[in-house]
Amino acid sequence: MLLEVRNLVAKLTDGEKLILKGVDLTINDGEVHVIMGPNGSGKSTLANVIMGNPKYEVISGDILFEGESILELRTDERAQKGIMMTFQNPYEIEGVKLEQLLLIAYRKLHGEDKTFFQLDKEMKNLVDEVSLPHEFLERFVNLGFSGGERKKGEILQARFLKPKLLILDEIDSGLDVDALRIVASQINKLKEEGTSLLIITHYARILNYLDVDKV
Repeated sequence: MLLEVRNLVAKLTDGEKLILKGVDLTINDGEVHVIMGPNGSGKSTLANVIMGNPKYEVISGDILFEGESILELRTDERAQKGIMMTFQNPYEIEGVKLEQLLLIAYRKLHGEDKTFFQLDKEMKNLVDEVSLPHEFLERFVNLGFSGGERKKGEILQARFLKPKLLILDEIDSGLDVDALRIVASQINKLKEEGTSLLIITHYARILNYLDVDKV
């Protein structure tokens, strides 16, 4: 078992209203789970709480990752363990090129197991797979990116960094059919490579392209 959420109760740190009320969730290695529902139903809250966003406070319950509680871990410590989350509106990082971000993050997670030339080749192959030009790697992260470019960039980062658990928050929002197919194909490849996924969405259309274990 990779992830187990046990009777989780949570709220905004500066609020009183409970958003999550006794949530249970289990994701095994290599599984793809999809959570659907309207705005305000707590989907994104669950994702943020799993990732350790300090804007949210856990009142009771537990989150186990690979059999160990991660409630006391900071967001960066959870990332170091292999949990990654993409955002509905990814942040812009002026002054940092996408290639730089990917290399730094890869070294942090995986060490020196591959040379720069190997990693550079992997990055360029992945850019090709998501139908973007190689120059995309030289641009500042998300700065001036279109909505589709941001989503492709997010899934490209996930393929490159190879997390154990990937949480996708509205990865399909705002995508045309062609971009949706590209993103979905990358999600399926992540599953084939052993990554477990928790996908949060409003729309059922992405399910037409995915190999899903549970909705």
